[in-house]
Amino acid sequence: MEAFKDRVAVITGAAGGIGSALARAFAERGARLVLADLDESGLEAVAKGLEAKGAQALTVRTDVSQRESVEALAEASWRRFGGVHLVCNNAGVASFGELATAAHEDWVLTMSVNFWGVVHGVESFVPRLIEQGNGGHIMNTASMAGLIGMQWLGVYSASKFAVVGLTEALRRELAPKRIGVSVLCPMMVDTKMTGNSLPVRTGDLRGQNETPAPGAESFVGNIISPDEVAVRSVRGIERNDLYILTHLEQREILRHRAARIDSSFGDDVWPLTE
Repeated sequence: MEAFKDRVAVITGAAGGIGSALARAFAERGARLVLADLDESGLEAVAKGLEAKGAQALTVRTDVSQRESVEALAEASWRRFGGVHLVCNNAGVASFGELATAAHEDWVLTMSVNFWGVVHGVESFVPRLIEQGNGGHIMNTASMAGLIGMQWLGVYSASKFAVVGLTEALRRELAPKRIGVSVLCPMMVDTKMTGNSLPVRTGDLRGQNETPAPGAESFVGNIISPDEVAVRSVRGIERNDLYILTHLEQREILRHRAARIDSSFGDDVWPLTE
C-alpha cells in the first residue's frame, strides 16, 4: 500500500485499546481518520487528542453488528473525505467460559460483533474501494485464538477463526485489484476489552454460565501495549503481510500446530489400506 500520508483510514472499535492506538499511529504518519465505536464519549476524547496534534478526524457512532450502521459509516466517510484507502475492521467483544455451559445469547453476541462486524465492513467498504480504483488495504482484527483453539475461549475462538478464514479468501480475491488484505492476530494486549464488553451484553448474561477467569499466568506470552500492536500493524500494512502477529512466542505455538497437522499424513495412517 502507498504511504499513509493524506490517506483516509477508517477504524472501528476506535474509542480505546488497539483501535485508538491504530488511530494515533496512522495520524503520526499523516493519515486522515474516521473513528467508529459505540462509545461516543471515548471517540470524542480520542479525536480531540489527535486533532490537538494537527490530525483530521471524523467520529461516527457505529454498531458494527448492524449492517445499516456500518453502511452509514461508509457513507459518512465518503461524504466527509471523498474516499477511503484503509479500513480496519477492529471492533470486538470478549467472551470467556467453557463451551459446555456457554449461553446461546453469548454465541449470538460474540458472532454478531466479532464476525458479522467484519462481514458488514467488507460489504460496506470493499465494493466502494473496488469502484474507487485507487487500491487500498483492509485489515481485519482476529486473534491468536483465531489460529489456535484455546480452552476457556471457545466461543471467542470460533468467531476469530471465522475472521481468519474470511480474510485469507478476501486477500486472494482482491490481490488483482491492488487492494491489500491483512489479518491482525494479537496475543495478550493490555486493553480493557473484557470490561468494555460488559455493557453490550444483556443483563442476564453477565456472570452466568461463566468459569472464573484464570490469571494472565495461565496463558503463554507477555502482555504488550496497544501501541506496540499498532506499530506492528503499520509495518504489516506497509509490507502487505497477510498475517500480522504481535508476539515472538506465537512462532513455536504455530509450528507445533502445523506439525500436528502434518503428522496426520504419517506413514502409519496414509495411504489407507484394508
